[in-house]
Amino acid sequence: MERISWVYLEEEQANSKLQPIVPIRIASESYGANARLYRRSRRAIDMNHAAISWWRKGILYQIYPKSFQDSNDDGNGDLPGIIKRMPYLFDLGVDAVWLSPIFPSPMADFGYDISNYLDVDPIFGTLDDFDTLVAAAHASNLKLILDLVPNHTSDQHPWFIESRSSHDNPKRDWYLWCEPRADGTAPNNWMSEFGGSAWKYDAGTKQYYYHAFLREQPDLNWRNPAVRPAIYDVMRFWLRKGVDGFRVDVLWHLIKDSEFRDNPPNPNFRPGRPPHEALLPLYSTDRPEILDVVTEMRRVVDEFRDRVLIGEIYLPVDRLVAYYGKDLSGAHLPFNFALLSAPWNARSIAKLIGDYESALPLGQSRPSARRKPGGAGPSARRCDAVADVAGNADAVRWRRNRHATGRHCARSGSDPFEKNVPGIGIGRDGCRTPMEWNAEAHGGFTTGEPWLPVGNDYVHENVANLFTEIRKFI
Repeated sequence: MERISWVYLEEEQANSKLQPIVPIRIASESYGANARLYRRSRRAIDMNHAAISWWRKGILYQIYPKSFQDSNDDGNGDLPGIIKRMPYLFDLGVDAVWLSPIFPSPMADFGYDISNYLDVDPIFGTLDDFDTLVAAAHASNLKLILDLVPNHTSDQHPWFIESRSSHDNPKRDWYLWCEPRADGTAPNNWMSEFGGSAWKYDAGTKQYYYHAFLREQPDLNWRNPAVRPAIYDVMRFWLRKGVDGFRVDVLWHLIKDSEFRDNPPNPNFRPGRPPHEALLPLYSTDRPEILDVVTEMRRVVDEFRDRVLIGEIYLPVDRLVAYYGKDLSGAHLPFNFALLSAPWNARSIAKLIGDYESALPLGQSRPSARRKPGGAGPSARRCDAVADVAGNADAVRWRRNRHATGRHCARSGSDPFEKNVPGIGIGRDGCRTPMEWNAEAHGGFTTGEPWLPVGNDYVHENVANLFTEIRKFI
């Protein structure tokens, strides 16, 4: 699910109180025009508790900004809308907010095709709005994490415009260019994750460039020593603005095979699965040199106090844990997506968790340090109630909106993943539909026309009613 990620707090944290603070006030229809920002007070657990980084035991909540709250009636969520809805985050008791990309973008892939790493897209607001959001979050003891997309840029990024201008341009090697085969076809058999070949022919320079996703998203060449410091400077720009870390998009994709060898066929591929799964991405992802890059990224983050580096990684456990790095010098939190596809029974889940804990490098905290669902006590029941009700509501929204958005594929707002590979239900629109806050028009998300349709039953299925259900359990 894209909307929300739950990590269970220890009971001591779940039992903490909300305390008002004065410095910043925000307008909120749900909580009153002078609603105060809130922060959680932490009571001491032991002498070492203060030394434990916030990301080890916190709840991280993902926001897709385009679908969270519209503040200017254009049908798109924005940064002022997030500030307006901060009381919702406080009521959930989250510790950090992770924003999907907010950078300038042609929106071919709705923000994951970046044309400027150092600004905010006008759809979402301005850099001043971002500064206000950071200040509001930090005043309320909330951390703010940005989505970093270093694998590829938009084809409208100035770097790529220069790169494709000629073979002699200094930025030519900032991207992955290859000569055609003798018959004029693509250099190898690599497939785009969004369907079709991962190579696009450029008539102007008579070479192909590589794109792991859309053709509008050319991949950067992370073997080029000039590319790395350019992205690291991007990271420092936002860290100086106060962001508390990054979730790094498709981290395992960054380094490709230097010889561009063909990927082998996948013997376990079955019809009805995404087409790119027909090949094993042996040479296009998870190359050994990627771990050096992850260590370099970690060093940049470590230049700033108490920040976090999170890696999006879809790999088997034995390869996933390598991204923690030697002596834990890599990503603080490599994503483990295994639970998403695990059979829903106790034995399977227990084995998966056991295998993962056994594979973790020495010194990395185990998931068992966190309170499991179903524990005893009032704080345990509250945590379970919030997770269960929110999770069920999101699942209902996903199932319902997959059908609702499927009828709108021709709209500019529909997911290119679904448009390129239709019919097998892999589109992301279902979990990106606007938040349904209340029973007002369009669920209170906007007074304009929402960029994606809202479910027809938002009058009953909405956040206000969800909280009413939660309160029955606490």
